Amino acid sequence: MSRRGNCWDNAPQESFFGHFKDEANIKECQTLVELKKEIKKYMIYYNRYRYQWDLKKMTPVQYRNHLNNLV
Repeated sequence: MSRRGNCWDNAPQESFFGHFKDEANIKECQTLVELKKEIKKYMIYYNRYRYQWDLKKMTPVQYRNHLNNLV
């Protein structure tokens, strides 16, 4: 952990939630069940299909498997 007030501590979370707000259809959800389904759907999309520039243009699942193959 860095010193208090360092913006880099929260950068990955802020980036994720920024993309989440832009890409997920959470405003259309009327019930908590619909919201949970939309969040789960987005998490599957984000982890399995959405390429990340910082992960060598791989999805998080592909990058994890790539790292496991290196060991």
